[in-house]
Amino acid sequence: MSFANDPPQPPEYPTATTVEDFARNLAAVQARIAAAAERAGRTADDVRLLPVSKTVSEDRLRNAIAAGYHQLGENKVQEAKRKSENLRDLDVTWSVIGHLQTNKARDVVSFAAEFQALDSLRVAEALDRRLQAAGRGLDVFVQVNTSAEESKYGLSPDELPAFLDALPRFTALRVQGLMTLALFSSDLDLVRACFVRLRTLRDQAREQNADLIGPGHLSMGMSGDYEAAIEEGATCVRVGQALFGSRQARYDEQHYWPSVQ
Repeated sequence: MSFANDPPQPPEYPTATTVEDFARNLAAVQARIAAAAERAGRTADDVRLLPVSKTVSEDRLRNAIAAGYHQLGENKVQEAKRKSENLRDLDVTWSVIGHLQTNKARDVVSFAAEFQALDSLRVAEALDRRLQAAGRGLDVFVQVNTSAEESKYGLSPDELPAFLDALPRFTALRVQGLMTLALFSSDLDLVRACFVRLRTLRDQAREQNADLIGPGHLSMGMSGDYEAAIEEGATCVRVGQALFGSRQARYDEQHYWPSVQ
């Protein structure tokens, strides 16, 4: 027996291996992004596609990059750092999108252009200290737990205002907006509610002090729900399986983004 809020059964996405496979998948996802944006009275240019390459081999990534995947998201720092070093001859930038422990801040600063899961002042301080020493800045998104699930990281909505107030002292961090992971559910209304919550929090932050939220981007939506996220205001969608192919179920059932190792 299944219930309305049971996790959806993920579709089977064929594994992409060739440049042609990746180009075809990219075109298909971009077309769906454009259609979702049009339904919301927006344009595809309003939405950034961030391909999520976790667990994907470097050989396959070379073909993906050749097909136009010039920004990649990874949730495990060690995996991302290794890939960035081995693919440094290619035109690609890296985003870290998973929960970060402070002892990994140095590694993130060494290769990442963006960090999308900031939810701790201790992590903010660790990143800022390393960035100041390196003489560089880092784009960051503040992660909010909009589903109230204990299995997910992120600030509670009530914690967000004080957290944003505290971030300006970390001058190497450039706040770009907010990020969330929606409820893992087949009930699209419940999923949409998470996206609406994040948009509302962004709008409230803008009203209180627009400088604290930067451009106010909204990173939300993945392979199973990115179209709904775009309809609710997403400006960045993190898509993995629809571009690269299905992953092993056990990897995704534990959490959307397991803790960084």
